[in-house]
Amino acid sequence: MSKLESAKGFKHSKPGLMLGIGGSAFGAFGIVKDIRRARTEADTLKLINAAVGALALVTSTLLLVRELRRLSQDDVLAD
Repeated sequence: MSKLESAKGFKHSKPGLMLGIGGSAFGAFGIVKDIRRARTEADTLKLINAAVGALALVTSTLLLVRELRRLSQDDVLAD
């Protein structure tokens, strides 16, 4: 297996999924900062933008968690 093929498989591996969840958690700090700034400035459009970003972040995290659970169920050695 070449390095490129193994790198493509990393995205769907347990460490790759955990890294994705960690990245989503790190992105939450930026969303919180955007929401606070929008409230301070009383900017409704920025607040809506931050809320939509938060919703996208939650959705992507839930997708990663679901994929991680499926990966654990398929793993015979996980039991």
